[in-house]
Amino acid sequence: MLFVTAVLAEVEHAQLPVPTWVYGLVALIIFAALGFVLWSFRDVANRHSAKAAAYAAAHGATAGHGGH
Repeated sequence: MLFVTAVLAEVEHAQLPVPTWVYGLVALIIFAALGFVLWSFRDVANRHSAKAAAYAAAHGATAGHGGH
């Protein structure tokens, strides 16, 4: 135990370039941006359901699998 204490006492800690709370803030901003991107794509499949139905009818697709 004395050896571990002696080693830990001699370890020099590097100074961080910014305060520690800035790292949390950066992570929060990144996750918020990614959440906004995810939120912006909500209901995309249903936006063009009329176009998809018209295309399927025009090309004889069955059950949404292309019919080939």
